[in-house]
This record gives sequence, structure tokens and C-alpha cells, in this order.
Amino acid sequence: MGLSLTLDAGALIAFERNDRQVTAIVKRALERGEKLAAPVGVVGQVWRDGRRQVRLARLLSSEVVEVVTLDDFGARAAGQLCAAAGTSDVIDATVVLCARARSRRVVTSDPDDLRALDPHIGVITC
Repeated sequence: MGLSLTLDAGALIAFERNDRQVTAIVKRALERGEKLAAPVGVVGQVWRDGRRQVRLARLLSSEVVEVVTLDDFGARAAGQLCAAAGTSDVIDATVVLCARARSRRVVTSDPDDLRALDPHIGVITC
């Protein structure tokens, strides 16, 4: 199995809307044997109604996507990252931590927010 991509809320929304760019990114990653990861808070940001979010529901329930949970240690690490960077978005911090642990690449619609937390994080802007 290759490296993984971390998907933020913007990437999941774009995938749900059948955005060609994000769909192609996901398809290429899977063809290369990469896994996809989405922090649980990101899922909460985008999830509204599984009956209407069929594409997203299929993606999130597939074997190629890991929905990364947040435990006490992760929550504290996210808070510390926010404090160190002078930001307050804990969900963005969990995206950065998820990417650091897996691949250092995030598919995102907000690269500046993530780079404020980690200027070295790899981003694929959607």
C-alpha cells in the first residue's frame, strides 16, 4: 500500500458534488494503491443527510477510506498545534496531524489555513 491522502471538508464536499478535479485526484490515488484518510471532525463538518449524500456515504464507508478518530491525546495535540500557530480551528489542526501521521499531503480548498498550522504540509488544492 502506498502513501495516503488526507481529505479535508472542502475535498469531501467537492467529491460529493462530483467535482471532476477531486474525483480524478481520488481515482489516481486509488490506482496507485494509496489510502484516503478523513478526520472524524471533518466528516462532521460535511455530513448532513446520507440519503442525499450517496457519493459521500459510499466513499466514507469504503475500505479505502479511514475515518480517523480523535482521542484525548489527539485532541490535546490539536489544541497545542493551534496554540503554537496562533490559530483556533481545531478541525484544521486535526487535518494537519492526520496528514503528518500518514503522508504529509492534504487535498484541500483552504491551503493557506493548513499552511498556517504547518508551512511544510503538502497540499493539493481543489
